[in-house]
Amino acid sequence: MGMLRDFLGRLVDAFSLTEAIAGPSIAGGRSPYSEHPANGMTPERMARILRAADSGEPLAYFELAEDIEERDPHYASVMATRKRAVSQLPITVTAASEDAADQEHAAFIQGWIDDGVLRRSLFDMLDAIGKGVSICEIDWQLRFGRQTPCQLTWRDQRWFTFDLTDGDTVLLRDGGIGTPLAPHKFVVHRHKNKSGLTIRSGIARVAAWSWMFKSFTVKDWAMFVQNFGQPIRIGRYGRGATEAEKDVLWRAVYNIAGDCAAIIPKDMLIEFQELSSKGSTTDMYEKRADWLDRQTSKLVLGQTTTTDAVSGGHAVSREHRLVQEDIERSDALCLTDTINAQLIPNMIAFNFGPQDRYPHVRIGRPDEVPLGEFAQAFWQLAPQGLTAPVSYIRDRMGIPTPKPGEDVIGGKPSGGGKGAAGDGGTDPALNAMMDRLFTSRNARQTPDDMIAAMNDRLNREAADAMDGMIDEVRQAVTGAKDLRDAADRLAKLQLAPDALAEAMAKGMTLAHLVGQAALLDDIKANA
Repeated sequence: MGMLRDFLGRLVDAFSLTEAIAGPSIAGGRSPYSEHPANGMTPERMARILRAADSGEPLAYFELAEDIEERDPHYASVMATRKRAVSQLPITVTAASEDAADQEHAAFIQGWIDDGVLRRSLFDMLDAIGKGVSICEIDWQLRFGRQTPCQLTWRDQRWFTFDLTDGDTVLLRDGGIGTPLAPHKFVVHRHKNKSGLTIRSGIARVAAWSWMFKSFTVKDWAMFVQNFGQPIRIGRYGRGATEAEKDVLWRAVYNIAGDCAAIIPKDMLIEFQELSSKGSTTDMYEKRADWLDRQTSKLVLGQTTTTDAVSGGHAVSREHRLVQEDIERSDALCLTDTINAQLIPNMIAFNFGPQDRYPHVRIGRPDEVPLGEFAQAFWQLAPQGLTAPVSYIRDRMGIPTPKPGEDVIGGKPSGGGKGAAGDGGTDPALNAMMDRLFTSRNARQTPDDMIAAMNDRLNREAADAMDGMIDEVRQAVTGAKDLRDAADRLAKLQLAPDALAEAMAKGMTLAHLVGQAALLDDIKANA
């Protein structure tokens, strides 16, 4: 297959691109089977696991992080919400320049993205949010004469460790030692939720404590619910009872129902104090579990209203959603940096040779004004002189250009001929009326006279428009044979209300102008 050069100009054996390196291997210390350190977790054991990770042995920590995500429904839910929010964002490609070669490079990357390889891998790459790091092995294949990543295979973090020299360089476990990763074979995504070592920057490190305390609470709650309301069984034995007889008595009372049982001598007394409020006791468990869940929501999503029912209404929900969108953008930018630094340059270099500039892949929503705000702003600014190409408006709104002869809806009203609003002209009669209205203050009529004149003009123009439509309806009805025939004729009529609409528009315009004129008269009279 020959030799290739990566984006730094280093020679790479093309055969090594297709060879799997970091798969499971019992001999290499990469077991596909995981331990479950969450079983019987205690604060002391939790502290030992975290200290071991800090000291360069993260195996138990990675296993614990996976256990928590499997066992805690709330943590699993909010983590999946955060990862899915980013993994479904648009992916765009921008060429390095307008040069033909750069455009070809961008088209190659765009075609690969359209195949969905990157899209399918985003969720796995975002596993770094919880564990601090996520490693995907690149499976390069020769397709249509191009070296192309056909798959980004997620590799279990348990199969990797960190260099003890700097505590941050990722190494592959291989026979009990750590070996450096081939840069052209792996995409290592680091997601820092705090500054410091990668192993200490994952969300799971903080969530582990909330999970452990909640598991204690839920276990105590389950025991309480199981025994709530059951009677306490007490078995009494005599002074001369043997240990064997005591065992028999214990099994008898215990097997009646659950743990609420005891055996005591006949002359021994045990008193049970009844709680004043059992309801408040049960609420304590639920409140503590809910409080810990809310802390996890804040940790993962930055807010609580999208996952928990809290007071505050719609306004608070909108504010909290903005917080979640900020985190979404940050996660997307972090992914974008990883892909552009570790994947895209080699894709171009292996196929076109090392370049000075490379295409830029972007994950995230477009930085555009929302459609509602855009439409409102354009509607307000267009009368002030703002113009825009129709093609831009159609692209922005996602509305295709109609084909010739295709049925359409909407569009500008077509008044035809003179003064039609659709052709940008004005009505000479309307202009004359406006000129007369604002010729001079002395020539102006009183408001009552102007209103009367306006009403007469509107009545005449509307009457003419209505008469035209009424005549068509009258002809259809009088020419009908019966009621069914009349209904059919009326249904087939294509009445043109344009003249009536134009008359009404003129009337409303004149009414507005008359009101302004009257206001000017009042202001000048009182000046």
